[in-house]
Amino acid sequence: MTRQNIVVGLDVGTTKVCAVVAGLRDSGPDMLGLGISPSTGLRKGIVINIDATVDSIKEAVKKAESSAGVRIKSVSVGISGGHIRGFDSSGAVGIRGKEVSPSDVRRAIDSAKTVYIPLDRELLHAVPAEFTLDGQDGITDPVGMSGVRLEAGVHIVTAAVSPMQNLLKCCGKAGLEVAEVVFNPLASAHAVLTKEEKSAGTILIDLGGGTTDIVLFKDGGLRYASAIGVGGNHFTNDLAVGLHVTMNEAEKLKKEVGAAYEDIVPSSEEIQITQAGGQRRTLPRKYLAEILQPRCEEMLDLLKGEIKKCGGYGNAICGVVLIGGASLLTGFGEMAEVVLGLPVRTGAPGHVKGLAVVSEGPAYAAGVGLATYGQEPEPGKAEADAMHSVFSRVTDLVRDIFRHADHFHLNNRKEGGVLCLKSRR
Repeated sequence: MTRQNIVVGLDVGTTKVCAVVAGLRDSGPDMLGLGISPSTGLRKGIVINIDATVDSIKEAVKKAESSAGVRIKSVSVGISGGHIRGFDSSGAVGIRGKEVSPSDVRRAIDSAKTVYIPLDRELLHAVPAEFTLDGQDGITDPVGMSGVRLEAGVHIVTAAVSPMQNLLKCCGKAGLEVAEVVFNPLASAHAVLTKEEKSAGTILIDLGGGTTDIVLFKDGGLRYASAIGVGGNHFTNDLAVGLHVTMNEAEKLKKEVGAAYEDIVPSSEEIQITQAGGQRRTLPRKYLAEILQPRCEEMLDLLKGEIKKCGGYGNAICGVVLIGGASLLTGFGEMAEVVLGLPVRTGAPGHVKGLAVVSEGPAYAAGVGLATYGQEPEPGKAEADAMHSVFSRVTDLVRDIFRHADHFHLNNRKEGGVLCLKSRR
């Protein structure tokens, strides 16, 4: 397998850093290696300690290199956090010929991207949702169709400049070239959701350590993107405070014997805990559920509000797909189905081969998605030229700091308006 066939996804999260190495074959992506390290330099998806984050990235990449037997120099990195915002925009152009050409689609998308964005924020993605040709809406790919006026509806995702700069700085200090920056749920959706789910309407919820991301897909396009500042670490912290144990012990208890609600736990079941100072105690397992249930209810109430805000109850025909490590809490999926009033399933990468732990684990959906995002064309993804945005500023920053800016250049690949940073190979 040549070097050009190797891609690496780097998911820098609040609780872990995950590096996934994939080989791209004609038959589909093949997972070759996985590296995981604890993340200690982020809070709620935002870098708060550069040196600690760099160390975590280096450790995960080193493990992935050892697992896959390759040298990693370039990665596609994911970004998340409460600073991410999404909104709809539209633009229209006249058709120059009798048929819609790719250049007409590009012009329509560029027109939709011409919106005001505050100085402290920059465009991350402009994802085409649908096209309208002479009043006929719901078109996913208008190329080749005849008409006079083409309208493009896009969903724009923006990010705060500083968190992105700091994330890219950490990758650079870890010796990595950044090939692409992607909003995590977009990458996860590429790995987890089927074409039918994206078309019929599905809400993807990524339950991370520090934040929870929510995206809605309908008619094959992204229609809503948001994040809330509650995640799996809040479960862990509640257990640590309620049981007077360390965070490490609380995390272990959450994963092994935690439950989202009391009714799922037998009254007679008991567990042993180690409190701070080394004292051992025996408690009913129900105590953990009594602590976790209010936090689960709070999170689901917030998610219910987001679903109402995006019109998910009228559009998400396929319901909700849960991913992320916190989604593995026993009983959370069943509780979510009752509270949200929608069908709920736990998602995992469904079109990859190789490492079983990757293909079966919802916690690795973002890493797999980052490794494969953009490598396979999706229906309705129109061509678009790269535009000047945050990455030009970040390139200047990295040039000043590392003095080898030739590692980076603006992406000229046409991919539906998404602006990326590509590495020179």
